[in-house]
Amino acid sequence: MDNRIQLKLENNRRGAFVIEENQTRLAEMAVAIIDQNLVVYHTEVKEQLQGQGVAGNLLATMVDYARQNNLKVVPLCPYVLAQFKRHPEKYNDIWNQHWHQ
Repeated sequence: MDNRIQLKLENNRRGAFVIEENQTRLAEMAVAIIDQNLVVYHTEVKEQLQGQGVAGNLLATMVDYARQNNLKVVPLCPYVLAQFKRHPEKYNDIWNQHWHQ
């Protein structure tokens, strides 16, 4: 787990899992908590951190947070959705596949 990752949520329960250094955001996974769902919108890693597994660490941190807080994940982010589809056995317990129905 990457101990640089922090969850920053606003009062409206929107925010991101982030890595920041010197007040510069280097990586983020944009999320919102809506009812009992953790909606993941977007994942971005700046060039200087690419290829270091940062996106996977953001994913792991988000998944741990969802499980610890009894939230279901709505993976609107293409990266997160691809990981959930690629490894459903890892995520079926938290994956809300009925969000759009």
